[in-house]
Amino acid sequence: FMSDIHGEYESFLHILKNASGVIKDKITSIYGRTLSEHDRQTLSTLIYYPEQKLDIIKRSVDNIDDWYKITLYRLIEICRVIASKYTRASIRSLLPSSFGDIIDELIHADNDFGSDKEGYYNKCIQTIVELGQADAFIVDMSNLIQNLAIGKLHIIGDIFDRGPRADIILDTLENYHSVDIQWGNQDV
Repeated sequence: FMSDIHGEYESFLHILKNASGVIKDKITSIYGRTLSEHDRQTLSTLIYYPEQKLDIIKRSVDNIDDWYKITLYRLIEICRVIASKYTRASIRSLLPSSFGDIIDELIHADNDFGSDKEGYYNKCIQTIVELGQADAFIVDMSNLIQNLAIGKLHIIGDIFDRGPRADIILDTLENYHSVDIQWGNQDV
């Protein structure tokens, strides 16, 4: 639920990207004992702002292929946990066209593959990295995680009024996967 946005599009977009803290909470519940606070924060920021964070990370990592593989495994695990509350059909409706099939297989790998599921899983990750598609895959996974973290967005009143760019908010809402709006007195 969000209310009284008042045209403050930067804050609005940030809340959508981090799902009002849900994504960070999921990362903490999954990796709280195995990743440092700094590494969890880096992973969170990567999910919220993948294009920008990738640029920064790629300048500071020594072995980018290893970083890609580790990060892809982590994103798949986060997506698997967040997606667990949805039916498979619901998840498929949110999958990106570019990597949707492979994401579907990877987040449901525990259910679909027999004794060689781990080998298949590893080969998929390796192929994504070898083909130079890791950045695009990370962006798509991050956007999917953001969408899955908010099952339905409820906007309660006052999109317009004081802030500078209510139009950006409306454009975002128009393209959002699941939203309802209760118009406020400032909107009317």
